[in-house]
Amino acid sequence: MQSQQNATSQHTSHVPTATSVPANPSEQAAVSSRQDQDAYIAHLKNELRKMQALAALGELTSTATHEFNNVLMTVINYAKLGIRNRDDASRDKALSKILSASERAAKITSTILAQARNRSEAMEPTNLESIIRDSMVLLEREMRKYRVAVEIEIDEATPDAMASGNQIQRVLLNLLINARQAMSEGGTILVRLTPSSEAGFVELIVRDSGQGIPREKLPNIFDAFYSTKDGPDESGKGGTGLGLAACKEIIDSHQGRIRVESSVGVGTAFIIRLPVATDAQAAA
Repeated sequence: MQSQQNATSQHTSHVPTATSVPANPSEQAAVSSRQDQDAYIAHLKNELRKMQALAALGELTSTATHEFNNVLMTVINYAKLGIRNRDDASRDKALSKILSASERAAKITSTILAQARNRSEAMEPTNLESIIRDSMVLLEREMRKYRVAVEIEIDEATPDAMASGNQIQRVLLNLLINARQAMSEGGTILVRLTPSSEAGFVELIVRDSGQGIPREKLPNIFDAFYSTKDGPDESGKGGTGLGLAACKEIIDSHQGRIRVESSVGVGTAFIIRLPVATDAQAAA
């Protein structure tokens, strides 16, 4: 009898039991409907991610257009200076300024192209320092306009992260813009990149000296459509409640973690931990 019971147990482990199949057509229809709904929700999430990527690229392009306009004005003005003043000193100064502005224009262009085409959406060994510095190229004018100083601290011992460069730049830009918006009277943003105290991770911190977030609002800060702002600012950015939710979704998809620390009147810090790229991954 025991051998028969064991045989039955082994048999049913490979064949669905009667209870695993809906007992009637209405239950089957309900299961099929739930599966369809789950598939549709997954499809909508995927489409939302695509739209968020396009929106981020559009925002980058808008920012870069303003930056590029500043560069062109510099080139035009110093070209006029060189034409008006024929002495060597004036022309050397004009040509030097034009060269510097042109190099900046090339950097802006390469940053936009990297986001649009060159960087992969796939997970790969990624130098986060280059992403930080590229992001600051795009936001330099905006930060200066709102009297925000940005301090960058990079620990040279920080290894590459296993990440999508495009996605992490979108997270970083969102956090930097949020930090700028939190300081209506100007202030300081600290961007720090170090190896994490937790083995196998790198740590990226964006800290502002802004107004801070009330304690009771912190538990909801990463919820979709939840915002501590009244709406977009004069630049048209922010206020939808989608930015931080998207950030968390991106970091979660990297098998990383993001958390917030904030004190009213002191400021806010977002701490991101991302997995380190292994030697095998870096060599691939």
